[in-house]
Amino acid sequence: MNLKQNKRIEPRWPVLLAIVLTSILLIILPERIRIFPAWLVNPFVIEVIICIVAVPLSGGKLIWRIAERRIILMFFVFSEIGNMSALTYLVRLMTVHANQVSGEELLASSVGVWVINVLAFSLLYWQMDRGGPESHNNKNSLKPDLLFPQNTIAEYKDWNPIFADYLFLSFTSASAFSPTDVMPLSIRAKMLMMLQSTISLVNIVVVASRAINILGS
Repeated sequence: MNLKQNKRIEPRWPVLLAIVLTSILLIILPERIRIFPAWLVNPFVIEVIICIVAVPLSGGKLIWRIAERRIILMFFVFSEIGNMSALTYLVRLMTVHANQVSGEELLASSVGVWVINVLAFSLLYWQMDRGGPESHNNKNSLKPDLLFPQNTIAEYKDWNPIFADYLFLSFTSASAFSPTDVMPLSIRAKMLMMLQSTISLVNIVVVASRAINILGS
């Protein structure tokens, strides 16, 4: 991981929006499917926001970029533990206690789990690939984990991915359950995309389809 001082700083507001939306969804998930109490999300999010805002304000100082990277990885783990526990509980609820859950609750929870899955993995891909945003923006990145179409076109030789590109990758992985335009190069990228697709597949095929079946009957 190359974290030496850089000059080009990627805007952080899309990342902040993704983190805030993820946090709101974690809080409003039904209480009985949450593994964490709602209040626990707030101090965690405040710490994440402080680190992310500090990076551009400090001009990309090393200490803040290291802090940002670590706190985002922790936020990803926190979000996905909560998300997968909610999905596990939903599956158990609809198979063992089917009469205790409505189609509306299943569908709303399924949508929340899917969106959290997309946003959390987009944050991880953004920090993981090429050593992080400032590394590849300033041409001192590590070997890429992901191959974007632009990387294969001569006219785009100065192109670098931004958070929106990783958000699109995460969305397509959760929708198509396979790579679309972005190809994984490293083993860790392949394993992470497999994990994300599996979570999304279980959610859509098992929970969302059951919810639609209940609503339609």
